[in-house]
Amino acid sequence: MATNVRRTLILSALLASVVALSACDRAPQMSSPGTFKGIDITGADYAKTLAMTDADGKDRTLADFKGKVVVVFFGFTQCPDVCPSTLQELAEVKRRLGPDGAKLQAVFVSLDPDRDTPQLLKAYMANFDSSFVALRGTPEATAATAKHFKVFYAKVPGRTEGSYTIDHTAGAYVFDTKGRVRLFTRHGMGPEAMLQDLKQLMAEG
Repeated sequence: MATNVRRTLILSALLASVVALSACDRAPQMSSPGTFKGIDITGADYAKTLAMTDADGKDRTLADFKGKVVVVFFGFTQCPDVCPSTLQELAEVKRRLGPDGAKLQAVFVSLDPDRDTPQLLKAYMANFDSSFVALRGTPEATAATAKHFKVFYAKVPGRTEGSYTIDHTAGAYVFDTKGRVRLFTRHGMGPEAMLQDLKQLMAEG
């Protein structure tokens, strides 16, 4: 009888150990994922590809930037506020990243190829950071790319004949180091919130 009791106690102890070990093994998998400040769109079936020409006339795709966290923003050089403030925030985020700033790639996609010439785009990007890349395409390619990214834009007539501005989606898409779209960041988040999100994605890489 004592032997049976002893066996029962040993089995109970072993079972408790197995349960404890299983719980330890599961702990990292059950831990809650990082919380992003931007909108998590991981697994989205849009914003997957981007193929346009940069200001030097070179064909570019997202694959060119693999290994970096990429922030893609659509706008136009004559934008009075949203575009310059977004690019300025990105430049500030890169500065705050220190050495890790080399792992950030900002990509500006022009929604105004008629006025945004390669020369103008090059000069415009230099105002923020020389590493930032500006892309442009034909009006047809621009429309197709914007549609793929679910970016709205429309010309709005100006006060003088032939002049116009452009209403457009004010936000950016963020891709991880493997080239997968992960976040949509709203305009006005501020550099601190974006900095946290980009650090988190870089840590994953």
